[in-house]
Amino acid sequence: MSGIASTFSRSNELWANGHVLITAAASTDEIDEYRSAINDAVLRLSNETRSLGDRSTYDKAFLQVTNLWQKDEAVKSFVFEKQFARIAADLLGVEKVRLYHDQALFKEPGGGHTPWHQDKYYWPLDTEKMITMWMPLVDIDEEMGIITFASGSHAHGPINNVEISDESEELFQRYISENKFPIAKASSMKAGDATFHLGWTIHSASANRSSKMREVMTIIYFEDGARVTELTSIHQQADLDAWLRGKRPGEIADSEMNPIMN
Repeated sequence: MSGIASTFSRSNELWANGHVLITAAASTDEIDEYRSAINDAVLRLSNETRSLGDRSTYDKAFLQVTNLWQKDEAVKSFVFEKQFARIAADLLGVEKVRLYHDQALFKEPGGGHTPWHQDKYYWPLDTEKMITMWMPLVDIDEEMGIITFASGSHAHGPINNVEISDESEELFQRYISENKFPIAKASSMKAGDATFHLGWTIHSASANRSSKMREVMTIIYFEDGARVTELTSIHQQADLDAWLRGKRPGEIADSEMNPIMN
């Protein structure tokens, strides 16, 4: 991938706010190289056939396909781009990061909002040094459902044991208002720009009010050496089975599903 300025200086911003925007993490030419492969894989592998009106709030939010790296060699090349992992490692302040999983999040025209939530609710790992890269494959703006953060919310840790849902939207909206967290989002992002956010950062995205698909790829990384924790929900059990295959609480998270990425 193309070179960019060192992100080490952005680490303080990440840890202060819980999120940071890195422009041109990938160039337009590089995104063009991968975009068609990612689109083809999402359309081929998504099993969503219901109309938007027949779906739950969660299912209206996006077409979701996970671990594309195991299902398509071209997409694997994108997920395994070392520059993304180096940015993640620099931001976290660690030497090595491992893959948790990748995830395509395609918000259809007319697709609903993504409720406020915390990612780490789902993640049974003992480290705060986990980070999500959220990268649009097309130019996007607020009308298309850009990612939105409650700045500083990560410092409060887990707020409640609740999955992404109408309940999380109501609970976190009230919590954000009570704590007066500044709401932060870019007015637009170019294809190849990327946000990076920590696991406890409360975030959401608005509905897609445009006529275009909001094409986004995410990759989640964690520091090498992290261990599996005792499980606190059925969703953490599902994550353990899917992304940390064969590992048990107390063991180092280094399965074949979690290669070192940089």
